[in-house]
Amino acid sequence: MSASTASTPAASLSATTGKTSAARLAELRGEIDRIDAEMHRLLIERSEIVDALIATKGTQSSGQAFRPGREADMMRRLAERHHGILPLDTAENIWRVIISTFTYVQAPFSVHADVSSGDAPIRDSARFHFGFTVPYVPHAGAEAVISAVARSVGDLGIFRPDQKTAVHPWWEALRGRDAPKIIARLPFIERPDHPAGTPLFVVSKPLEDAAVREIVLVAAKVERWREDIQETLAAVGAEITGSAGVEGGLSLLVAVAGETGPDSVSNALAQARVGRVEAAEVGSHARRFLLP
Repeated sequence: MSASTASTPAASLSATTGKTSAARLAELRGEIDRIDAEMHRLLIERSEIVDALIATKGTQSSGQAFRPGREADMMRRLAERHHGILPLDTAENIWRVIISTFTYVQAPFSVHADVSSGDAPIRDSARFHFGFTVPYVPHAGAEAVISAVARSVGDLGIFRPDQKTAVHPWWEALRGRDAPKIIARLPFIERPDHPAGTPLFVVSKPLEDAAVREIVLVAAKVERWREDIQETLAAVGAEITGSAGVEGGLSLLVAVAGETGPDSVSNALAQARVGRVEAAEVGSHARRFLLP
């Protein structure tokens, strides 16, 4: 048997295998193209529904298109059903951009950000959660952010909440019926390796019917500090998340479960014998959703 004859079956098998592999790759790439086209079609269909919402509700100029409770629920369901090789970070970011962009289409808004602790992590979080279509406006300090939101038609503000002791109690600027309020805490999905894991409060002008009250935030002024304040608040499921000295005493930011209610904070502080108490609800947000 010649060398050329002996090699013919192997060469034939290689050619057949190559053709089969190439055909399969073409088929798979065709499926990807089909899915891409379908996703685009669905985004266009979603935009048509949003357009109908605008016509029906007139939200394009009201500044009240935010639905923080619905957004938190969508993010929870996304995390619970997610599987496969696509990173959850990517899926979350895609959904956040879709939600925020369509919210912007309904009612154009800007995101005002406190960058006094550094612009990069705040900007990364803003872009992760709100995309690049929504304008980003940096400010120096939470108070400046709150003031900008108060002057706007329907803008959002973001700033870090994780400073137990503050020089200025920014939460006092949230008192009053018409003052901005905390409406969300980002990120919606929390995990140690989150690419936009900087904790942020989101503030907006008061929402009429869309606030989620799983966690309620209370600004409380007291005349004096007592060592048993934290223990007394803990007994009703409340926690001090911020404190700052003010004229005539101390200002506290207290978080409490929504089902317990803000009145429990006032009652607990009265029992702690801290003198006169001035308490006011300054916002609420969804519970932190932690991946197992």
